[in-house]
Amino acid sequence: MERILVVDDEIHIVRLLKKFLVSKTYDVYTATDGWEAVQKIKKVNPHLVLLDIIMPGMGGLDTLREIKKINPKIAVIMVTAVIDEELAKRALQLGADDYIYKPLNLADIENRVLVKMVQLLD
Repeated sequence: MERILVVDDEIHIVRLLKKFLVSKTYDVYTATDGWEAVQKIKKVNPHLVLLDIIMPGMGGLDTLREIKKINPKIAVIMVTAVIDEELAKRALQLGADDYIYKPLNLADIENRVLVKMVQLLD
């Protein structure tokens, strides 16, 4: 089963995404900050990470750097409420695979996750 790690400091977003992705038969893990995400990645080696870009402590870009050090093959989709094209470009340069803006559209997330999973497992 494909493993996804959802990382967001907003617990309601974490719960929403976990419930939705579990209903789509993914094995879903969660973290509410960058440090916790790095530890989970080392334990469960997810195929894909949905990563909030603005978080207290270790932010999304720093977490992205750490993820890519641990395993550069892990797909990372950045998620944020801040519409900032420079930030999006920076995330993509650091190795993010995609960028999604909040408020979340679950159909869009499902499609993007599915596309990445097909690419990863092909």
